Amino acid sequence: MRDACKFIFSEMFFNFMSKPPLDLTEKTISSRNVFDGDLLHVRADQARLPDGKVRVREYITHPGAVVIIPLLDNGELVLERQHRYPLHRDFYELPAGKIDSGEDPLLCAQRELLEETGYTAESWRHITTLHPCIGYSDEKLIYYLAKGLTFEGAALDEGEHLEAFTLTLITALEWVKTGKITDNKTVSGLFWAEKVLCGDW
Repeated sequence: MRDACKFIFSEMFFNFMSKPPLDLTEKTISSRNVFDGDLLHVRADQARLPDGKVRVREYITHPGAVVIIPLLDNGELVLERQHRYPLHRDFYELPAGKIDSGEDPLLCAQRELLEETGYTAESWRHITTLHPCIGYSDEKLIYYLAKGLTFEGAALDEGEHLEAFTLTLITALEWVKTGKITDNKTVSGLFWAEKVLCGDW
């Protein structure tokens, strides 16, 4: 039975790969600016679909952000607790921050880690780039692993209030399972941290 399933799957995969890919492109006809904020910009475009029909596509443009996985020499991670106004509650998160216009993402990650947690890092490694809300935004999250940490002292931005703390990866993953950590970028980052620390990547 197992061999038969493998054969069927192989046939399906071969048939899928041998077919030319469908053109699913939606082409912009016009674009209208709906709202300009300090961080977010909302647009409403007329787009022509693959079948020729025209639909409105509303979406948010975002400058992108970095997410840092800061690993201490003792194996613990540096996380943050901060209040997020849209949901009116505190969240436990990995350090992260918006990329300024024209800013190099790695320099942004180094700046954000120092500002928010007070740490600098001796080594930096790009992990991955994720797109968290593809249905309504062009936002991208660029992940870095930071090691060889040295505490220099935090310097939060004006109006920024948060508490930095350390946590083992095992405990952090348990917090994900129990729903104590629900922030999407942090959940993704912790799973990547697990792969890196276990030598799977």
